[in-house]
Amino acid sequence: MKKWVVRFASLLVFNILVLLVVGWLTPARVGWAALWAGIVLTALVIWIKPLVEKWFRSMAAKSAGQRTRAGEKLVEFFLAFAVAFLVWIATVLFTGVSIGGGIFGAFWGWVLPPVFLLIGWAIYGAIDDKVEGHAGTLYDKATGTQTAGTDAATSAPGVPSPRDTYPGAPAPATEAGRRELNDGLTDEQRRMLDELGKG
Repeated sequence: MKKWVVRFASLLVFNILVLLVVGWLTPARVGWAALWAGIVLTALVIWIKPLVEKWFRSMAAKSAGQRTRAGEKLVEFFLAFAVAFLVWIATVLFTGVSIGGGIFGAFWGWVLPPVFLLIGWAIYGAIDDKVEGHAGTLYDKATGTQTAGTDAATSAPGVPSPRDTYPGAPAPATEAGRRELNDGLTDEQRRMLDELGKG
């Protein structure tokens, strides 16, 4: 439960900031709808975006052998933009966010915000561990709970790590990267979807 709350709250704050930037720098009008739009956007990013990405990647993988390296990068960008565009459409449809008037305003109101979302997701992906770590600390203070700082097995002196015992074993980060390449989901997203399935 804590992981869900911390992840949602930290991503919500970040998404609200991204939406405010979108409102300032694009024809889209966010205004006071930023809070509700942030909630909807956060829910879409956590639960819907990974499924859409997985679906798009599975479709693109069918023709991967016919593309050059540059072509593959171009396809990856268009897939990411398509996901951001769909998330933006859903955010506009389910919230009070509106697109600017006129042909010019409407065009850029639909095209520019997904680009800002992509940039925002890249930034959050680079800092999410620190942000969620601070949010977890605040959550613990608010609820009066304490968490163990590190795993006793790995922090205890003289206890070898799995890589010391099995030098050929891949690092946990490498294994997580391989799993993500297979289905497009991070370990955290996979756990969240498993919890949803059990609930």
